[in-house]
Amino acid sequence: MDRIGSRDALSFDVLGPVRVRRGRSEIEPGTRQQRLILALLLIRAGDAVSVAELVDLLWESDPPPSAVNVVHRHVGLLRRRFEPGLPTRAAGSVLIRDGAEYRLRIDGESLDLLRFRRLVAEAAKSSGEPAVALYRDALALWRDRVASDLRTGDRVHPDFVAVDRERFAAVRAATDAALRAGCAHLVLPAIRLAAEYEPLDEALQAGLLQALAADGRRVEALAAYADIEHRLAAELGIRPGFDLRAARDRLLGHDGPAEGSGSGSVGPALTHPAASRSGTEAGADRPTFVRPGAPPGGTTAGSWTSARPEPSRPVRAEPPAQLPADHPFFTGRRAAVAAAEELLAADPQATALLVDGMPGVGKTTFAVHLAHRLAARYPDGQLHADLRGFDAGGSVMTPAEALRGFLWSLGVAPAAIPAEPPAQASLYRSILAERRTLILLDNCRDWGQIRDLLPGPGGSLVIATSRRRIAGGGVPAVAHPIHLDLLTEVESRELLVRRLGEAATADRAAVDEIIARCGRLPLALALVATRSVGRAALGLPAVAAELAEAGGRLTGFGEAHADLEAVFSWSYRALTPAAARLFRLLPLHPTGELSTEAAAALGGLSLRAARDLLAELGAQLLVQPGDGRWRMHDLVRAYAVELGEEHDGTAERDAVERVHDDDEPSAYATDSPPARRIRDAPHRHR
Repeated sequence: MDRIGSRDALSFDVLGPVRVRRGRSEIEPGTRQQRLILALLLIRAGDAVSVAELVDLLWESDPPPSAVNVVHRHVGLLRRRFEPGLPTRAAGSVLIRDGAEYRLRIDGESLDLLRFRRLVAEAAKSSGEPAVALYRDALALWRDRVASDLRTGDRVHPDFVAVDRERFAAVRAATDAALRAGCAHLVLPAIRLAAEYEPLDEALQAGLLQALAADGRRVEALAAYADIEHRLAAELGIRPGFDLRAARDRLLGHDGPAEGSGSGSVGPALTHPAASRSGTEAGADRPTFVRPGAPPGGTTAGSWTSARPEPSRPVRAEPPAQLPADHPFFTGRRAAVAAAEELLAADPQATALLVDGMPGVGKTTFAVHLAHRLAARYPDGQLHADLRGFDAGGSVMTPAEALRGFLWSLGVAPAAIPAEPPAQASLYRSILAERRTLILLDNCRDWGQIRDLLPGPGGSLVIATSRRRIAGGGVPAVAHPIHLDLLTEVESRELLVRRLGEAATADRAAVDEIIARCGRLPLALALVATRSVGRAALGLPAVAAELAEAGGRLTGFGEAHADLEAVFSWSYRALTPAAARLFRLLPLHPTGELSTEAAAALGGLSLRAARDLLAELGAQLLVQPGDGRWRMHDLVRAYAVELGEEHDGTAERDAVERVHDDDEPSAYATDSPPARRIRDAPHRHR
């Protein structure tokens, strides 16, 4: 069978709805019975399936007399879909018959299930963050349950169930690895999805609670526990087992579940043991902090009460420490760190640092590192929230949701949190007015999402990240922007040396090629480094050669190209349809930068419309302005090329034919190749 990398190669997906592709074109697998046959052949991954098994698959009981002939006919139709032009009774080279059995001739890269198994096996042999990254990549291949488009009722083939269990086993292993490595956020989406699929699997649910807590989402974890407890009682008539109760008690600050303890329901009126004592009652300039679970004033260790403190008298528990772990390989950004510290020194009233930068430039890594550097200045703790402004799932966190979590973390009982967002924001600012707290807001969508999360005067600071420039008339002067650009050549080399050690110093030419192909984008460099660790025997020259052979395509990054596509897609999905269309057309320009006039001609737009759409792309940091022209990073350009090939028809892509030889001055201005003029054309609505 053709390799998956060849132009007309067949590839198959079964980890979700069954899909077949030839190159980049999808092939319709056929009727439901034909797709069922294909799904079982794919799950067997090259092993034989008997005709008798296929008959049982298609007819649970009482198959018709013609059942065997029907199976043969379905297989023949599948065979000709895979190999067009194959004679009716020809054997074929993809779907092979061996007596009374059939099997697919398939290699390890042509089927998502085999790629998943390979990545899981590699992860099991690795450790630390590289292992977690491999698990994440493996679990990202799952789009739904196995052959999810073919499941009806309660009848599911045992082979389908067995592969589903492989996924959940991988999720449990990924959870353990991520908790050990301190990077639960990398696999939290996969853990959450698996827990939704298996709401009664206590091991998965306990892992979800631990991952949420490790990612600084304790309130969400407690709410998840309450939901799990209710489900177990309602559907099975049981209460949570030891693992779930242990995870719950760790959230509450207890050492572990007490023997003979009750169900441990987390109700809305639960408060910290320190509820009877507020900072103002302590009579000190600084609030007195009490560790949850410690016996304050003779209270029994681990006891919780149903007291309801007034909103203006929050519990003074131990200061929150919710920052994600600093990245062990953090490199460079010395100028940006220095700029942040200079801003704070120059403006003692600063309440926010607004970090922006293009997708993949390392905003979160930088913000976490900066927060750790500054943490000692904020003795009243650190809060953290992923606002999901550009989340793959599209569930943007509302300011009210973030405020409720922060107020709980600051000691306000759930029952005492006001219902209305303005009142929540007022209480939040009132509490922070007496404290010096650092708040890290990651993945913000816009100013409106974080406006109510900024503290008032008093010494607290917000560090916010966004892939969109946070600007507007409402942004106060005490909120300072910090723009992250690409790494320098020196910083790019340092990043690879930190991650790869001697391998990155032994072959300077290969490292230079990798840096050039990655365009000094931190995410791309990190993905290549992780991939190189897993393929150390090949050496960096081979990795550099693969990137070069890809000719600027994201496929040169191997399976890691999905990570790049995902990161870029979060910004792309935020575009209006008109801006998205122009984004897909921009790579048709022969250079990496173009004028507004050239963009207008490519899109068949007026100059005013082109300016507006380029400004929208610039706000999302998918293009960068400079000297009257617009630039696009090489990898963003490669992503736009793939989108154009996938979404736009031939006529749309033929917009480049508007560019033709002419003696008149070029619309490209100083662009190379030799001057050509773009003729405007009517906008073609899609």
